[in-house]
Amino acid sequence: MAFTAPKHFSSMNNALESFFGEDAKIMQSDRVFGGDINDAYGLTLTNGERIFMKSNTIENAAFFQAEALGLQAIAQTGCIGTPRILGSGTQAGTNGYAFLLLEWIDGKPPVKEYWELFARQLAKMHQAPTDEFVPNGTYGFLQDNFIGAGPQCNAARDSWVTFFRDCRLEPQFRMADRYFDATDRKKIRALLDHLGNYLIEPDCPSLLHGDLWSGNYMTGNDGRAWLIDPAAYVGHAEADLAMTELFGGFSHTFYAAYRDAFPMQSGYKDRRDLYNLYHLLNHLNLFGGSYLAGVLRTVKRYAS
Repeated sequence: MAFTAPKHFSSMNNALESFFGEDAKIMQSDRVFGGDINDAYGLTLTNGERIFMKSNTIENAAFFQAEALGLQAIAQTGCIGTPRILGSGTQAGTNGYAFLLLEWIDGKPPVKEYWELFARQLAKMHQAPTDEFVPNGTYGFLQDNFIGAGPQCNAARDSWVTFFRDCRLEPQFRMADRYFDATDRKKIRALLDHLGNYLIEPDCPSLLHGDLWSGNYMTGNDGRAWLIDPAAYVGHAEADLAMTELFGGFSHTFYAAYRDAFPMQSGYKDRRDLYNLYHLLNHLNLFGGSYLAGVLRTVKRYAS
C-alpha cells in the first residue's frame, strides 16, 4: 500500500467536518496535563465523540505536521499501535493556533505479557519494509522533523554510518560548539572522522520511532503498548534500543523478548553510548550545560 500523508487543514471546523460531519462542533474542552512542549486538551464534540488535541502557536504548525507524518509511517507498517490521526492544521484569528487531532485513549489496563508483546511488535516494525519512507536513499525520511523541540535532519544517505555522522552528530555538535574548547573540538573531529571504526551497517534498514523513552509510549485502547510523539526516520534498529536504555530502561522482559524476535548484531553494548550521544547533545542544546559532562565523557571514550 502506497504511503499517504495525513491531512492538513486550514481550520478546526474543516478538520472536524472532514471526520465527523458538518454538524460536529466542540462542546467542551478539558485541559490535559503532562506535556512539556505543547498544550493538550480532551475535546468533547456535539455528536458525543471525544478526541485529543495538541496545540501550539501557528509558527509551530510544522511540528505537528511532522509528528503526524511519523505516526502515519508507524501505523502503516501495521506492526504496533499508535493513536489514529485525525489531522493537523492551523486556526487563524486573534488567538490563532496550530493543532494536531488524535484518537482519544481511554487508558485500558495492560494485557497479560504486555512487555513481551511490546518487544515483539517493535521488533516486527524494525523489520518492516522501508523503501517508501526514503524515496531517494536507504536512510533518512520523507522530510526533516524534530527531536523534542530541536530540528532533526533526515536527508537521505545510502550508508548508516554516513547518515549518523552527517545528519545526527555533526548538526548537534555545530549547535553546541560554544560549549567546547580546542581540545574538545580535536577529539570531536577525530570521532566523526573515524565513526566507521565504531558503528556498523545494519543487516536491514529499520523504521525507527526515533525518541523511544518511557514518556513516548502508553497503554492504548487495546491494552497494549502504543507509540506516541515520534521523531521517526529510517536507520539502525539499535538506535531505538539504545534510547530505551538512556533514562532508566524498560523491563528486562522487554529486552529478552526483543532479542528473541530480532537477534541483535554482536557488539551492540559497545555502540549503545555512541547512539545516545546524539540525544545527550540534543539535551545539551535544548536544556543547557548540565548535559555537557555526559557528552564529553562519551566523546573521550570513543575518540581516545
